[in-house]
Amino acid sequence: METDTRSDEIRAGGDPGARADRRSGTWRVLAGWTAALTLTGVSVVLLCRILDVDGVTPVPQLLAFLPWLLLPGAVAAALAALARWRTGLVWGAVVLAVTGLFCRPYGEPAEPEGRAVAQLRVLTSNIEFGGATEELLSAVRRERPDLVFVQECDPGCSAALKERLGGRFPYRTLVEATGAEGSAILSRYPLKRGPGVDGTLGMPGAVAAVEGHSVRLQLAHPMPPVPGGVGLWRAELAELEHWARDGSGQPTVLAGDFNASQDHAAFRRVLDTGLRDSTRLAGGARTPTWPASTASGTPSLGAQIDHVLVSRDFTARAARFLDLPHTDHRSLVVDLTLHAREAPERG
Repeated sequence: METDTRSDEIRAGGDPGARADRRSGTWRVLAGWTAALTLTGVSVVLLCRILDVDGVTPVPQLLAFLPWLLLPGAVAAALAALARWRTGLVWGAVVLAVTGLFCRPYGEPAEPEGRAVAQLRVLTSNIEFGGATEELLSAVRRERPDLVFVQECDPGCSAALKERLGGRFPYRTLVEATGAEGSAILSRYPLKRGPGVDGTLGMPGAVAAVEGHSVRLQLAHPMPPVPGGVGLWRAELAELEHWARDGSGQPTVLAGDFNASQDHAAFRRVLDTGLRDSTRLAGGARTPTWPASTASGTPSLGAQIDHVLVSRDFTARAARFLDLPHTDHRSLVVDLTLHAREAPERG
């Protein structure tokens, strides 16, 4: 009787154990394909990082968030294990190891030679089309910086800086324009206007007299690497690189919204001129600054694209990030010490 019942079940719908095996096999195949596609996408981004190139869309956009590739890499490795795909499991382990390797801060810190001659505080802030002007003014009064670099300073922002901060910062260089094109450098120290860097957005330059020492200042704000605009973004970062290289050997501060992280080859070339990221020196490397809506959350799903780069004449004592309402960027405040280079001894 039992045998007849079993035969009826098999004729009606097949062996239940066989159906379960087929479902399990289908899920393993799906998991394997998902793992393969995910690992392929992550590997393309990592390969560009290894080859020191930024590639084409969507690679530059994904490179900005390179540390977060650990998440899809880990998911892909887990799916490969579920699929019992040994090659995929090894592939996933390699992807995680390489991503972890590139998560380390770029560049080696080195202490400058020479005595300390000045201490100064630098603040850089992208205030998103002037929307965070009031919050910036409050931050400046609270933080008391010596140098301020402002990006996306619209005409209302420019007027407010001159009228309400003119006494604190008697020296300034402004690019007065609408929308994101306006910018400003404010200084407690006497300024001589510099040539600046040509770009779609305002990038003024100046030379500050800091306790008798000339310091080159340059505001950075290249165009972002949006689809269709990667070439322009790369070209404007190259202009900043040329500016930095032309002034190598002189005390330099290059600050602003670079629209690039240390995982972009174009930005690393700026660092390779001899400049160093102050957050790297102060222990704050990879702290996200954009988008601010998630950068201050938990976890911090963002990228550090706002930087204060300095020549080897400087040490960074501290770096702090400020969350200002009405802007999609966090502001960066860095405390620097300027060292005098020792003159070579004459034989």
